[in-house]
Amino acid sequence: MKNSELGKDVIKKELHLIPKSPGVYRMINHKDDVLYIGKAKNLPNRLKSYVSEKNHIIRTERMLAQTHKIEITTTSNESEALLLEANLIKKFRPKFNILLKDDKSFPFIYIGNKDKWPQVTKHRGKKDKDGFYFGPFASAASANWTIKMLQKIFQIRVCDQSTFKNRKRPCILYQIKRCSAPCVGYIKEIEYKNSVEDAIKFVSGKSREIQKNLSKQMEEASEKLDFEKASILRDRIKSLNIIQSSQKINEANLVDADVIAAYKESGKTCIQVFFYRSKQNWGNQSYFPKHDPDQNISEIISSFIMQFYENKNVPKLIILNHEIKDKKLIEKTLTSKENKSIAITVAKKGSKANVISLAEKNAKESLNRMLYETNNNRNLFDAINKKFNIKNNISLVEVYDNSHIQGTNSVGAMITFGEEGFIKKRYRKFDIKSKDAKQDDYAMIKEVLTRRFKRALLEKENYLSLPDLILIDGGKGQYSTAREVLNEFGLQDLPMIAIAKGKLRNSGNETFFFNGKSYKFERNDPSLFFLQRLRDEAHRFAISAHRVKRKKAINKSLLDQIRGIGSIRKRALLNHFGSARAVESASFDEIKSVEGVEEKVAKKIYNFFHE
Repeated sequence: MKNSELGKDVIKKELHLIPKSPGVYRMINHKDDVLYIGKAKNLPNRLKSYVSEKNHIIRTERMLAQTHKIEITTTSNESEALLLEANLIKKFRPKFNILLKDDKSFPFIYIGNKDKWPQVTKHRGKKDKDGFYFGPFASAASANWTIKMLQKIFQIRVCDQSTFKNRKRPCILYQIKRCSAPCVGYIKEIEYKNSVEDAIKFVSGKSREIQKNLSKQMEEASEKLDFEKASILRDRIKSLNIIQSSQKINEANLVDADVIAAYKESGKTCIQVFFYRSKQNWGNQSYFPKHDPDQNISEIISSFIMQFYENKNVPKLIILNHEIKDKKLIEKTLTSKENKSIAITVAKKGSKANVISLAEKNAKESLNRMLYETNNNRNLFDAINKKFNIKNNISLVEVYDNSHIQGTNSVGAMITFGEEGFIKKRYRKFDIKSKDAKQDDYAMIKEVLTRRFKRALLEKENYLSLPDLILIDGGKGQYSTAREVLNEFGLQDLPMIAIAKGKLRNSGNETFFFNGKSYKFERNDPSLFFLQRLRDEAHRFAISAHRVKRKKAINKSLLDQIRGIGSIRKRALLNHFGSARAVESASFDEIKSVEGVEEKVAKKIYNFFHE
């Protein structure tokens, strides 16, 4: 009996119990891992196809061979089933489904409408505050660029409420003409309100209207011989012209649309998403969904769309470069989800075809770049295998480093590198808990590795999978300590390399330790550069984690030790002086001048630092 018959038998036994209704089914293996999640208009009819069809593709045969049970969830209609399928795929990440990797929320720009002096800021998460939200932007950089332009043209504040209330003099943004300094009354409320309204119009795509208004205001100021105001307006118009020329208002006149183009090659796919809002291109993102090499591009795009929009707002129009299965069902489902009409179209001619062609070109270039980097990384892994005579194939490397200053704020860091590059979601930092370990590099390595692999072995599927190779920044001593930890957990076969700098600590003279032997590379060896790159990234991550911890400790150690100084006063002091050290060196009168700090409290703070 073929292995796939096992799964077919499981389905046959369950078929008579399954109601004839829409819903979602889950294929599950003997470890209770979800193998595959699918949706159906009629559950029994869909599951029968697994039993009746004789020539399944290899992927389906493998899935059926591992299936030990099935679970179903019925829904009231097919649209609900489609949404539930996308939700469960994200939750369980089954190995036989198409999976959207690196999915995250996108930034928006928020301008409040309740404040007397509204600020412009970047926003992620729930839109639970009154005001105007503009987005999504493809990246934080795209959102930051737009905020910078709003500052440049309309001079709206970006500082938080606490900083704004405690300013006594304008900050540097006023000096460089990025803010009108409403904090110290350098602009009238009505003028600031008009600037905010113009900024909202600008992000809404009404830049031509704003330009006309600014030109009119400039002429009026000139006629009144108010040349200072006229010159300010002239500079704003110049900035607006520069932005308009660089924005490239799209020829397809897309007001609220996402352009999604997929390109597949060598069994891999890149999906490029361009965001068009208010007739402006607000950036693009590349995605590399995980799928079987034999899956067709139509299936991949369909699955991508439902997973992508499962937790995001959907625009009125989605433009694709390929026809997809269940297009009408997906339109209906997204329309129901958003309570507005959603259209999905395939661009074949005209201005929309030009836009989709650009997106497809970007998808092709991104995929080729990824394939090149993956192949290059594969070659580097193979070279390391050969150099150190490592038996198992390497596709995942974990690199460890520590950071501290004379035993204070000690932090251990772990970064991960795979065939496609650095895997940021697998980065971890470890606050050193043991007092004895904080000044001892060997003890720090022992604690970090113990915590990492103990949790991995106890939680198994719920924690990070084991790497194929470990790289440690250190010499023989660090290597021996780390090897002992791994051996205690029964990981004798997990290879580990220690990298130590030379006596002069100069890059290029590193010594590598592996299995009781030391190794050297030629100074121009690509493998040496690769290992240095991994080591340096771990070092960077460790130092950044240490600095964050040290900054928190400095603020806490100086101000939180003073009784009667709560979070509000602490924030007021830090906003006024800039740092806890500056508070320490401030005079009694300077401390007393901070809003919210009474004379009695100011005396307590001053005495704390000077007694």
